[in-house]
Amino acid sequence: MPRFVVLLRGVNVGKGNKVPMAEFRELLEGLGYSAVKTLLNSGNAVFTATGRDALKHATKIAAGVEKQFHVVTPVIVKSAAEFAAIVAGNPIVPPESDHSRCLVVFSMDAARTRELDALQPLVQAPERLVVSANAAFLHCAIGILESKVGAALLGKAGRGVTTRNWATVLKLSSLLNESAG
Repeated sequence: MPRFVVLLRGVNVGKGNKVPMAEFRELLEGLGYSAVKTLLNSGNAVFTATGRDALKHATKIAAGVEKQFHVVTPVIVKSAAEFAAIVAGNPIVPPESDHSRCLVVFSMDAARTRELDALQPLVQAPERLVVSANAAFLHCAIGILESKVGAALLGKAGRGVTTRNWATVLKLSSLLNESAG
């Protein structure tokens, strides 16, 4: 059966958008997903499903999150194969010491991802932003909080997408791989 990663945008940050991960896991199981595992406290999970349509899963999960937690937020779902392709396609693989400064930007559609190219004028050397067909990659060498692109992704330009640092992406990839066995 197909495996997926689900990423919620902007949950459990500050006082708003609370989605307790144990309850999120229970929600996913209640929606019919199996082998559900959450990671960290920021809306990351992997699961097994009978259907292969990531958009249908995202829509179903978003409705469940809104109903149960009263949180309206973008929900990004990627199949294990899509996620693996994004990981393998990262053109900015940083040294381990910089994993927290390298962001991967996920969206549900390629058009939304391509729109992130409009952020290129905000890039400040030695920072790099690479937009691919499946994701965008941002390396904030001097730090995410100092990055104009990073700030834009937290604001209006980031609506409909979500970011995860490279360390979290690798942990999710590992979780997907161990769950597949």
